[in-house]
Amino acid sequence: MRVIADLHIHSRFSRATSPDMDLTHLAQWAKWKGIDLLGTGDFSHPEWFQTLSRSLEPAGEGIYRFQEAHFLLTTEVSCIWSQAGRVRRVHLLILAPHLAAAARINQELAKLGNLAADGRPTFGASGERLIAAVLAVAPQAVIIPAHAWTPWYSIFGANSGFDSLEEALGKAARQVFAIETGLSSDPPMNWRLSALDHISLVSFSDAHSPARLGREACVLDLPELSYTALVAAIRNRDPDRFLFTVEFFPQEGKYHYDGHRACGVVLPPQEARAQGGRCPVCGRPLTVGVLHRVEALADRPPGFKPPGAIPFRSLVPLEEIIAQALGQGRDTKGVREEYLRLVARFGGEFRILLDLPEEELASGTPPRVLTALRKVRAGELDIRPGYDGVYGEIRIPLDEGPRELPLF
Repeated sequence: MRVIADLHIHSRFSRATSPDMDLTHLAQWAKWKGIDLLGTGDFSHPEWFQTLSRSLEPAGEGIYRFQEAHFLLTTEVSCIWSQAGRVRRVHLLILAPHLAAAARINQELAKLGNLAADGRPTFGASGERLIAAVLAVAPQAVIIPAHAWTPWYSIFGANSGFDSLEEALGKAARQVFAIETGLSSDPPMNWRLSALDHISLVSFSDAHSPARLGREACVLDLPELSYTALVAAIRNRDPDRFLFTVEFFPQEGKYHYDGHRACGVVLPPQEARAQGGRCPVCGRPLTVGVLHRVEALADRPPGFKPPGAIPFRSLVPLEEIIAQALGQGRDTKGVREEYLRLVARFGGEFRILLDLPEEELASGTPPRVLTALRKVRAGELDIRPGYDGVYGEIRIPLDEGPRELPLF
């Protein structure tokens, strides 16, 4: 059975997160998106954990149901510690095999910090110590370094990260078999590091609002929907089970290029190096982007693909496609109404983006939206890379013409 899984999300208890990140809205948007399995996000938060324990129904080994949506228990934590004379800030995604294990993990995490302070709690503990604590009480739990390349809070980040998993996690690195590539990198960028050949590259949305679910995801073919089957598919990198990842175009991520947001300066790595890593306007240090950081650690040229690499598909979210076709903002009423009409007609966003042939879509899709979809599928895009916390911009080159929707 094909399973589209988005396991890194947040609840309404995380900072800077929509109040709609509750089970009802998550279940509804999972249906609209065509997501088969969602992470719960934030199971470490006491109030959210109570909600999950009260509302979720068992639906298989390690899988839970709310309404028509299926969930797997997940949370993200922030570790801050000093090592080798630098402050390190690393975010880790935790997958728990069932509610009882999540409860035990929470008991251990509560010894390290205040779980009620944020849906993504912060601990003054090293990644190695945290992983050891989690696996001591839940050996089947999975730890995945989150958004592994972002500058400020990641395992390879330019500002607070490390040059290898072993340097970052010590003996616990042996327990880590996957990293999350994050919005600003994609698999080909990670393939340039031979040190990651034995690591599974996963992609999830890190959504803070329901409409952002599924902007990245993993697509699997599982014998059954279970925690064990999902973990095995990712761990083993079996191409018959782990089919592909759904990716943002990495240039659209908000840390792809080097830059300085205050001065509006954005530079590719070679130009940033020519500037000595400093803003040419104000002279302050540039925020080193993900592409620059990958190049610093890479031991292979661009375009290298290791044997057995899991494929990927780079997509543009459907609402963004509709917005550009209509000449409206993504979050406007008109775009949302057209989005809901299309997903209701065709059975979900991922069916539209991944599965349905153009001839079938043509029967119910406005011509301008259909043209935009065709161009996205062909990779005919104009992209301005993101930098220093500013998302990149993807433009679909469309001829000028009527942008109003025809009457159906």
